Amino acid sequence: MEDINVIAVLQDPVRRRLYEYVAAQGREVGRNEAAEAAGVARTLAAHHLDRLTEAGLLESGSRRLTGRSGPGAGRPAKVYTRSRVERSVSLPARDYRTAAELLAEAAEQAGLDAGLCAAARRRGEALRGSAAPCGGLEEAMEMLASRGYEPHLEGVEDAEGAQDAEGAKGATGAAARVVRMRNCPFHAVAERFPPLVCGMNLALLEGLLGADGPVRARMDARPGECCVVVETSKNNDD
Repeated sequence: MEDINVIAVLQDPVRRRLYEYVAAQGREVGRNEAAEAAGVARTLAAHHLDRLTEAGLLESGSRRLTGRSGPGAGRPAKVYTRSRVERSVSLPARDYRTAAELLAEAAEQAGLDAGLCAAARRRGEALRGSAAPCGGLEEAMEMLASRGYEPHLEGVEDAEGAQDAEGAKGATGAAARVVRMRNCPFHAVAERFPPLVCGMNLALLEGLLGADGPVRARMDARPGECCVVVETSKNNDD
């Protein structure tokens, strides 16, 4: 199915709500949960979820949602996640991806990493304009969402406080708040040139968020997510 036809599948409002809900969860979603979120009957949700799977926008599988196994655990239920396949439409046809990959290849071969990062940081600062550095994670999430990063907040334990100065085990550290991002706007090129493009991405966000505020960006790659995370200390949380 051509990309333009795939995207047309989302024209139906119920189907669009179901897709957006599944995509936003970052995990497997069952039919009952999706139906409740979209405010429709389970049978209607199942029809649209399967249609989205046929179009390649979702991927489906099956597992037991009860968390139990063995006799009496119930039958596996159908679950859905967003497809990793990238879709785009350009009228008339354009091929910016090939241009980006060629430029990335040339930059990598010429050792232009530092120059690229400097340019990315300046672009981030230009996008921020005269605004002050980002003041907190909520503001950062709004900014990241507007750039297509699909941010979500995740609580983690601060590794620096995991034990006391004497090395005693069992002490709990200060809780830090981390914003992870389910989407990398540069995913296709980053897959081919990860050090170059991920470094560029980090520099862009450093410029966008501002270097002197309470929020900072850093590298923390995780499969299926953007390689950059945004965080602040507990004392600076919104």
